[in-house]
Amino acid sequence: MIQRQFLRNHLASAVAMAISCAMPVSAMQIEEVVVTATKREASTQDIPVTVQALGGEALDELNIGDFSDYLKFLPNVNFGGRGPGQNNIYIRGISTDQVAVMLSSAAGSEPNVALYLDEAPVTAAGRNLDIYVTDMERVEVLPGPQGTLFGASSQAGTVRLISNKPKLDEVEASVSASGSSTYEGSENYSLEAMVNIPVIKDRLAIRLAAYDVRNGGYIDNVASTVSLDQFDNPAFSNGNGPGETGGQFESSEFKSADNSHLVEEDFNDSYYRGVRAGAKLAIDDDWELLVQVTDQELGTDGVFDYDPEVGDLEATRFFEDDLEDEFTHVSLTLEGRLGMLDVIYTGSYLDREVESSIDYAGYANVGSFVPYYICEYPSYSSCEAPIMGFVGESEYEREVHEIRISTDPDATWHFVGGVYYDDSESINRGDWIYQGTVVQGFHPNEPIREASNSNPNVRPAGVAFINDITRTQEQLAFFGEVTYRFNDQWSMTLGARRYDIDMEMVGSSNFINRGPEDLQWGRNYDELLEPENEKDTIFKATVNWAPNGDVLLFATYSEGFRPGGFNRASNEVVPQSFESDTLDNLEFGWKTTLLDGSMQFNGAIYYVEWSNLQTSYFNPQPIEDGGLGTNLTSTFNSGEAEVRGIEGDLIYWPTDKLSINGAFSFNDSELVKKPERSGEFIVEQGSDLAMSPEFQANLRLRYHFALSAMEAYWQLSGQYSSSAYSSIVIGDRYEMDSYATFDGAIGVSTDQWNLEFYAQNLTDERAELFISTMDDIPRTVTNRPRTLGMRVSWTY
Repeated sequence: MIQRQFLRNHLASAVAMAISCAMPVSAMQIEEVVVTATKREASTQDIPVTVQALGGEALDELNIGDFSDYLKFLPNVNFGGRGPGQNNIYIRGISTDQVAVMLSSAAGSEPNVALYLDEAPVTAAGRNLDIYVTDMERVEVLPGPQGTLFGASSQAGTVRLISNKPKLDEVEASVSASGSSTYEGSENYSLEAMVNIPVIKDRLAIRLAAYDVRNGGYIDNVASTVSLDQFDNPAFSNGNGPGETGGQFESSEFKSADNSHLVEEDFNDSYYRGVRAGAKLAIDDDWELLVQVTDQELGTDGVFDYDPEVGDLEATRFFEDDLEDEFTHVSLTLEGRLGMLDVIYTGSYLDREVESSIDYAGYANVGSFVPYYICEYPSYSSCEAPIMGFVGESEYEREVHEIRISTDPDATWHFVGGVYYDDSESINRGDWIYQGTVVQGFHPNEPIREASNSNPNVRPAGVAFINDITRTQEQLAFFGEVTYRFNDQWSMTLGARRYDIDMEMVGSSNFINRGPEDLQWGRNYDELLEPENEKDTIFKATVNWAPNGDVLLFATYSEGFRPGGFNRASNEVVPQSFESDTLDNLEFGWKTTLLDGSMQFNGAIYYVEWSNLQTSYFNPQPIEDGGLGTNLTSTFNSGEAEVRGIEGDLIYWPTDKLSINGAFSFNDSELVKKPERSGEFIVEQGSDLAMSPEFQANLRLRYHFALSAMEAYWQLSGQYSSSAYSSIVIGDRYEMDSYATFDGAIGVSTDQWNLEFYAQNLTDERAELFISTMDDIPRTVTNRPRTLGMRVSWTY
């Protein structure tokens, strides 16, 4: 545990380093990065907020493309999930578990890190929007609670993707193409293009960006067979069958199926393709209007986790795995000035559709009810092959409006605040297919007639279980921050956000049955669940001291929250709903510009108290046997946790040719309290939280030199993470080994052209990024194997 002495020692050394080290050197000045972390444009070095940013130049130098590319270069940020479009972000080790994407919209928590595209939140449970990073101005990460300005789910932090906007006064264009080959995998390519055109000089401009990216696979689906196992499946030994031990079923027939029709090398390929169009109109000297539309398609085949028990980069799948994820995002921003006030209105609309198909054979020997569906009943004398899969559809709409005003940021008193409205609807239909039910003569699965189902039709033969759920959430919030400047060195900021959230979930879950057609199992949400309302106020306070223009020190207390949700089946143990969890954060931060402007060293020391934390787990045993008494995943408010840590980032130009970028984080996370009932499901008090490595670091060296009439460069970067755990739920908790990865590049450029040869994962490290139990078989999500490629780009 990081004790108070640890904090005092590191705090003292950080302050000493921040105020000292003033020796001047002749070196390149570090480029200023302007962010909007405080809802107004300001240099990262001038605001008392912990923020890390990858600017457009860094995004290009690091060849950033998708979700996983940019997160690995950001300190104290991790992700867990199963591949493109199926990940959640975690900051400062504040995490408990990962709910399967098959259930994330029906059960489980909202993310506790908010994801923004420009001014609009696009966060989604279990399926964060995986926006391809093309023509982006920067990526901002705001660690710690950001609830007063950014609202719900900005509990552990906020990640913002800021796109380049149309420019009124210049023509710009660019094209970039790359091709690469993955060791023991397939080829990859990408094509990106951008054009900016002033239609009416200084009045109207449009900007278009488009991309088409194909990533080849590197995981093999290998030949195998699958059947029920009378010794493994609990139905053969827990009293559900006629015998007490699986050995009594040795005379039963357990039919096998093979996956020969799905065997394929490198079967986990993916693609991104999309377009972003923007138009900016200068209405007059005081007002501007910006309209942007982003449209993207993401698709994958196969899976992005492999089974080490089968082999390196190998898995066995018996049902087709694929994903299609499409979204359209429209935003409108109107900003200008009314007297002494800066006024901005921003509105956005997100329309997203996801279709997925997932192999579910791993559940065959875990689910105690599986034999009921695919075996002769009640004798179990013959069991069909457990060919099982999930086919799901999600439709997600979100409409957001925000109006805010701000005063002169250089005045003695400064205010920023406004009104926020958010209305979202998520429709999720999931069909669990057990092919053996057809042979066993089950009746078709018909939804409950009285329920508010989005699809009232009888499901096709073979569908053993359905979810048909509509979740809605409406939020109204008022927020504001007031800053008072005591003098040129000292200032204080006080902030608050008052929110009122209405939540509702309707629909039904149905289990297929062997009885008459009018005998329906399941639960009708319209009858069982009452709408929920949450309202509260959260606060923030910051005091900062700038002894000179190169040092800024600040202390912040901030609060964050994420909304609660519903459980589909309630009883004396499982509540109908779970509450918001809250986070209190106390941190000391510093921002320094040293060595005559050639170095920046920023960081923070923090202490976090996480209360009422939300955790999901599945245990179908009867209540009297210590189980939950349901056959559904349920979410609970499971105690309290603490995180103590320190993080920092460094930029240094020792010469005008060499740049050094680095970042690090130390975290000590601990579960400090848990409810008595959760003792059978949750790890012991004192255990680490999930996705919380004790130490992480990254370092990047880039060297420029002249080569004939061109400029040449080389770059080397490395990332390290110590070991971590995948969950705090006992049955899903696996230790993920530490790892180190390295990337490199060499290239030459002129004023318009750039040619680069690059290598990713030089040592071909199998990093254990996440260990997933979503298919009831532990599988390892890993990074892409060693990849060598070439990229050529042209700018105008």
